[in-house]
Amino acid sequence: MQLEDVYKQYMNDLYRYLYSLSKNHHIAEDLMQEAFYRAYLTLADYEISNIKAWLFKVAYHAFIDHQRKSKKTIVTEEIRERVDIRENSPESKMLEKESILLLMEDLKCLKEIEKQAVLLCDLNELSYLEAAEILNIKLNTLKSHISRGRKKLVERVKERMNLDERRA
Repeated sequence: MQLEDVYKQYMNDLYRYLYSLSKNHHIAEDLMQEAFYRAYLTLADYEISNIKAWLFKVAYHAFIDHQRKSKKTIVTEEIRERVDIRENSPESKMLEKESILLLMEDLKCLKEIEKQAVLLCDLNELSYLEAAEILNIKLNTLKSHISRGRKKLVERVKERMNLDERRA
C-alpha cells in the first residue's frame, strides 16, 4: 500500500485520536504529520500487516514524546468547532455534536490509561490486542482499564440523566 493511500484512508481517524489526546488542533496536526513522516521512513523498508494499528501506535508514541517535551497539556475549546459530523440534517448534526461534546467531557473523569483504552477500542474500533500493543500493556490489564472506564462513563451518563429528569 502506498503512503498516499494510507494517508487518505486513515488521516481523519488519526487526527481525531491525536486531537482527543492533545486537545489542541495545531498539536494534533503536528503529531499527525510526525506519525506519517515516521510511516514514510518505515514503510519503504518494512511490510506492515496491520497498518491502522501500527499508525495509531506511532501516533501514540509521538504524543508521548511531545508530552515529555512540553510537560503540560493545553486544554482548549476548539473541539466544539472541529467535531466531524457526517449526518445530513441540521438536527442530527446538532444532536451528534452535543453527544460527542458530552462524551469528551465525561472522558475527563477517567484516569489517563482508562481514557486511552476506551478511545482506542470503543471510539477508534481497534482490537484489544492492538490497543494493548499501542499502550504497551498486557491484554488483561487493558481489559481491566476498559471495563473500569466504561463503568465510570455509564455512571456519569446516569448521573446526567437523573439531573436532567429533576430539571424537567
